[in-house]
Amino acid sequence: MKVLTLGLLLAILGTAGTLQAQQEIPLYKDSIPNSIGKLTTEDIPTLTIFKPAPGKANGTAIIIFPGGAYAFLAFKEEGLDVAKAFADKGVTAFVLKYRLPSDTKMRDKSIAPLQDAEQAIRVVRSRASEWGLDKNKIGIAGYSAGGHLAATLGTHSFKTLIPNPEKTDLRPDFMILVYPVISMQKGLAHEGSLNSLLGPNPSKEKIEFFSNEEWVNNNTPPAYIAHTNDDQVVNVNNSTVFYQSLVKVGIPAELHLYPTGDHGFVQREPTEDWLAPMLSWMKRGGWYPAKANSSNTGKAD
Repeated sequence: MKVLTLGLLLAILGTAGTLQAQQEIPLYKDSIPNSIGKLTTEDIPTLTIFKPAPGKANGTAIIIFPGGAYAFLAFKEEGLDVAKAFADKGVTAFVLKYRLPSDTKMRDKSIAPLQDAEQAIRVVRSRASEWGLDKNKIGIAGYSAGGHLAATLGTHSFKTLIPNPEKTDLRPDFMILVYPVISMQKGLAHEGSLNSLLGPNPSKEKIEFFSNEEWVNNNTPPAYIAHTNDDQVVNVNNSTVFYQSLVKVGIPAELHLYPTGDHGFVQREPTEDWLAPMLSWMKRGGWYPAKANSSNTGKAD
């Protein structure tokens, strides 16, 4: 997907009364931190924005991190399609095209996705008023390796890896983790994600830093977690261990373990089957639905 000129409308999606528009904007206005060498269009991180139809927006925002083992992005299936579903329910959705780890394009490839995740929440929160959002109702949703990125952001909000002169709060208000990679520890780690993010011989310090079950703290956001017992790609114990860590610290958490469905079930199951439980959890947490805001006419540029 090519980066669009600022202010360019990418496409009109859906029927009238369902979605207002889809737009793509560069994630960074200036230089991209931690980058080296010549960057191609595909190397530039972006945010794709789905706004609900006028009068339908409820002020809540969600930033979506697609999966792909840190080697590719399932951008449509775990990004655009998910964003459309949330926007149709009144939630303004942002799909992050984050950088994939590369030794030739980054000084430290392990932190590049996390930098982009931090920048995404910085952009959304700092422009909340412009986009008709409640700056205190900005959540994140991650799938597979994108779930690892979301969990890393949620548990490491004390670690600022980007320029943030205005000191925007980089902590998400809530997080949704779907068949997530959580740990880089032996026995739990998804080998493909581990190798892509940390390389074939990662240090003990890197493994520990990116094993998110070890970093849950009293500032970690509330979490909704969904996984299947028969997941053949990411060990379901990633989710159970993380849930236990959340409960131990007293962080509100909800865990859905489905007996079957395997990995990537959101790509195959009817949308309402997986979306409805998420929205119910968001409602109980006070993030959905908020009062509709008919003035949500802010334009991305």
